[in-house]
Order: sequence, then C-alpha cells, then structure tokens
Amino acid sequence: MRSIVCIKRVPDSEARIRVAGDGKHIDPSGVKFVMNPYGEYALEEAMRLRDAAGEGSVTVMTLGPDEARETLLSALAMGADEAVLLRAEGSSEGSMEGLAVARALADEIAARTYDLLFFGKQAIDDDNMQVPAMVAELLDLPCATVVVDLSVQDGRAVARREVEGGHETVKFALPGVVAAQKGLNEPRYPSLKGIMAAKKKPLEEKDVELRAAKLELIGLEPPPGRPEPVIVGEGPEAVPELVRRLREEARVL
Repeated sequence: MRSIVCIKRVPDSEARIRVAGDGKHIDPSGVKFVMNPYGEYALEEAMRLRDAAGEGSVTVMTLGPDEARETLLSALAMGADEAVLLRAEGSSEGSMEGLAVARALADEIAARTYDLLFFGKQAIDDDNMQVPAMVAELLDLPCATVVVDLSVQDGRAVARREVEGGHETVKFALPGVVAAQKGLNEPRYPSLKGIMAAKKKPLEEKDVELRAAKLELIGLEPPPGRPEPVIVGEGPEAVPELVRRLREEARVL
C-alpha cells in the first residue's frame, strides 16, 4: 500500500492570533505552528493501511516555507517513510489560494506512483475545505471527503463519510483521494525512537512556482469584542424590562 499524505503547517489552535500591520496576514511572532490536526488523522490512517498490508510506503508532502521542514520531521517521527517539501515564494506570508496550492501539489503527485492520496478534510487556519477535491479533479481521481471509516481490499476502497443528519458509504477504485475527518482514528504520538529515526529518513526539498491566483485576499479582521453586560434592574420588577430586551433587542423570544 503506497500512500501520499498532504499536510499543512498551521498555527496551533490555542495560539493567540493577531493581525499583522498590513491587515492581510497574521503576526507570526510568538505563535506556535503545528501540523494541521485533520492531517494527523490522514497520516495515521495511511500508516495503519501500510502496516496492515505488511508492505508499501507513506510519503508525506507539504507546500510551504522553510519552516515547514519541522512539520515534516514531526510526520517522519510519527512513522512516515519519506517527506517532500515544496518551497514556494511567498508561502511564508500567509494562507495561499486553494487552487494554486492544488495545482502545485497535483503537478508533483502526477509523476509519482501511489494507491491513495490522503488529506485532512480542511485546514484549521482558513477552513476553505478546497484542496482535496481540487487535486482529485486535476488528477481525474475519485474523491471521498469527511471520511470517518475506511477499508481497502482488492484494489477498491470503501469509505464512510459524514453527511447532514447521518452517514454515507461510498465505494471507489484505486487510486483515489481521501479527506480525513475527526473520528477516523486516534493519531499516535511520536516516540523517542521515532524522533531519532526521523533525522535519517529521506526529506526531499524542491522549489516550485505557484501559478497566478484567481482570488485576492482583501484583508483580515479579528472577531468583534463582546459588548459590556447590561443590568436592567433587581428583583421581580426587572422581569418586564428583561423580557422586553430579549424580545426586541436580542430577538430570542
């Protein structure tokens, strides 16, 4: 079982995010960056399929700045066999357009041999949920997104995916694209042995040029602050005013 897992370097979900001075990017100072959590589910599933088959390989790939090398090393420490860093000019400045990323990934993947392409269902920094389906379309491959269960046998895959109000089961022939959702598995932690071994595993680095973006980022804004609380009175006498405000201002009644 040969798998390619595409991951992304993103700010930690617990980091305090500030908008940079240009209003279009985040300020990276003091921000911890990690592997996209949904990418961890994708990587874990690829490694489980490899281990169950008793043969094959897991290649982890990312498009980003030089700093993304640390994210790839984390993936190698978890158990991936090799890694590929696609360096793109401007990738360190913020989130890139989905189609430009998908094209760069598809161009690299097209020259490789694989059974499955794995992605996280979305990246937690921009939540666009675009790249897996775009790569599948560019490579003319079947695609199953928000996958919570996966089995592979005799050159075919069966995926159970989340849909509104329930689950949907789909079947497709390999090769194909799988976008992992939380619940697919429980990602492992890198072991000390894995961390040491990661330094000796192949990590290929390539410079790539992104094609012209079709979308322009106008700006980023922090969410509005919470309004100051209002005290409408005390005791039973305050109830009519409270009800009025809930009905006319909050519109929850």
